[in-house]
Amino acid sequence: MKRIEAIIRHYKLEDVKDALTEKGIVGMTVSEVRGFGRQRGHKEQYRGTEYTVDFLPKLKLELVVADDVVATAVDTISAVARTGRVGDGKIFITSVEDVIRIRTGESGGEAI
Repeated sequence: MKRIEAIIRHYKLEDVKDALTEKGIVGMTVSEVRGFGRQRGHKEQYRGTEYTVDFLPKLKLELVVADDVVATAVDTISAVARTGRVGDGKIFITSVEDVIRIRTGESGGEAI
């Protein structure tokens, strides 16, 4: 099993969710996060004063999927969330040792 964390733009959430659902990948956690990468934020003006916005608002999707679905999930997120502009986000993939469903006590792949 793998845990996929994807940092994406807010307005891409519904498109990504729908695309993953079409591929049979369901179940995700979404968090509002703030951060910056290479773009180091951006400059804005408010009442004639220029200031820098360092931490940009993004969404973090977290999914735990079976090993045979990882490539499909990553390819889908990448294709749908891509705008071609700086700040599209990142995808992180880590191994998951075990999953336990609290309600039933199921573990491993059955709990996903």
